[in-house]
Amino acid sequence: MNNGSFSGKPRTLWLTESGDDRQMQILELFTYTDPDGKVWDAPEGVIINGASIPRPLWALVGSPYTGDYRRASIVHDVACDRAKSDRKLRRAADRMFYHACRAGGCSVAQSIIFYLGVRIGAIWPLVPQWRPALRLADSGARLSKSASEERMEADFRLAGEMILSQGEVDDADEIERRTDDALSKLTSMEVQKF
Repeated sequence: MNNGSFSGKPRTLWLTESGDDRQMQILELFTYTDPDGKVWDAPEGVIINGASIPRPLWALVGSPYTGDYRRASIVHDVACDRAKSDRKLRRAADRMFYHACRAGGCSVAQSIIFYLGVRIGAIWPLVPQWRPALRLADSGARLSKSASEERMEADFRLAGEMILSQGEVDDADEIERRTDDALSKLTSMEVQKF
């Protein structure tokens, strides 16, 4: 299956700052062309932080800028910033992220798990049982997780099991449907609207 392609290797500069210190600046245009031919760009000068997957899930999926999804995270960060609160644009960015993960070398199962992570990131502030974790998201190193972080992690695992137990499929429409169904059941919300 064609999952699109990247323009090459991204050129970036780590920015030094107080706090999490994970922002990077793109030094030259970097693009991803999706299977439909749409070009998703990260223009020169844009600053990204790799935070589309909520921090409480990093122990399970890996921290930003690690693994084969690094390039996908760059264009996804920019697409999410551009989407702002437009749910349709955010959903399109998340779907692009799935394809970009595949184009970057992630397996189908890994790409599904990363896609689930960004979908949770999209609805996180709207889910009452996860919302308290927002204020802890950038609190730095800690020895224990809050109840809301543990709940999000448990829901992530359960949703992943629900999605993957139906068999591995490299079809973005089916993965989106499965993810919406699993998250709707776990959150008691109609996730398809988000």
